[in-house]
Amino acid sequence: MIQALSARRTSAARLHWQMRMLPIRPLAEAVHGPLLILAPHPDDETLGCGGLIATACAAGMPVHVLVLTDGTGSHPNSRTYPARRLRQIREAESREAARHLGLEPACVSFLGLPDRRAPQRGPEAQRAARAIAEHARSVGARTLFTTWQHDPHCDHLAASLLGRMAAELTGAVLMEYPVWGWTLPARRLLSSEPPDGFRLDITAHVAAKRRAILCHRSQLGEVIKDDPTGFTMDPDFIALFGTPNETFLRVR
Repeated sequence: MIQALSARRTSAARLHWQMRMLPIRPLAEAVHGPLLILAPHPDDETLGCGGLIATACAAGMPVHVLVLTDGTGSHPNSRTYPARRLRQIREAESREAARHLGLEPACVSFLGLPDRRAPQRGPEAQRAARAIAEHARSVGARTLFTTWQHDPHCDHLAASLLGRMAAELTGAVLMEYPVWGWTLPARRLLSSEPPDGFRLDITAHVAAKRRAILCHRSQLGEVIKDDPTGFTMDPDFIALFGTPNETFLRVR
């Protein structure tokens, strides 16, 4: 059974502080490879795990990325970039970003779940979890990474739940990484125990991560001009991921 969230309630501000106080540990001591990173959308792997990917590649530790949704929800009203074309460009951006981090494009795969509608429960979620588990076994993954259970986005929550299901199916260790969770209002109360995990020093790879983030041009307002409702990463959001550390939380 998937472990239920604790009833203990903690403010987002306190959780953020606790996460920033986690010990810095070398990657080889903190996790066992091969690694499989689950990303809700094409770009989350770069934002939350870009330094991890670069560190693993530099150390010769096998790492793979599986993007769960097709990413077509970012600009749903664009006529020049309908869903099929947007999916293609976002997949290409993730592969290009991976190259900047030292990862071969062939190590980036796409599950193709519907953006904004990734399943969280029921038969569809079970099928998705089995597909993730099959991919994890195919690459020999011993540690899975997925988005934080408190990330305030439906697909990020789905990725957390699917990651837990896949970890149970494979016996892999599961870690979570925050993306939108860093933007939670300070006073938001969350059901959570004190975090357990580590921070990874990515100082040597911050520049490469920055270049990788800039590869996601469709999300930076540089490509799609005909959807005023479309998503654009603003500079303050990008700055959250330019720090010399990345945070990873162990799922008990």
